[in-house]
Amino acid sequence: MKFLKIIAWIALVALVVIQFFPVTLNESDSIPQSDFMIVNQVPATINNQLQVSCYDCHSNNTDYPWYSKIQPAAWYLEDHIKEGKDELNFNEWDTYSSRRKNSKLRSIIKQIESGEMPLESYTLIHGGARLDSTAVKKIIGYMESLQKD
Repeated sequence: MKFLKIIAWIALVALVVIQFFPVTLNESDSIPQSDFMIVNQVPATINNQLQVSCYDCHSNNTDYPWYSKIQPAAWYLEDHIKEGKDELNFNEWDTYSSRRKNSKLRSIIKQIESGEMPLESYTLIHGGARLDSTAVKKIIGYMESLQKD
């Protein structure tokens, strides 16, 4: 029993200590002119759905939840956002080549159709990010309209 108490105290101290290691927040005060929404003049309904379902991980401005201030959750979020932005950053859309844009559009369509995006771990906490069948059809239709042969 004494051994378990020691382990519990060590775990508690470690949990307190790691709170002093902050993360770099993915926040920006401005929307660049290269943003997907600006470049493509996205209709309001699709714009809103993409903002809610995609932009937290795929842009330069994340709307952080309350638990993002607690370690190790903050580290997990930071890593997740970095990976998402490395794969696709909507704020940098117009800096992509035409070929890369088409590739990204194909990937977006494929991942939304298959239900891979938005991630289930994200929609579990952010219920508004879930895409119903109507939203899926609208977004896919719009993304297909942007593709160039």
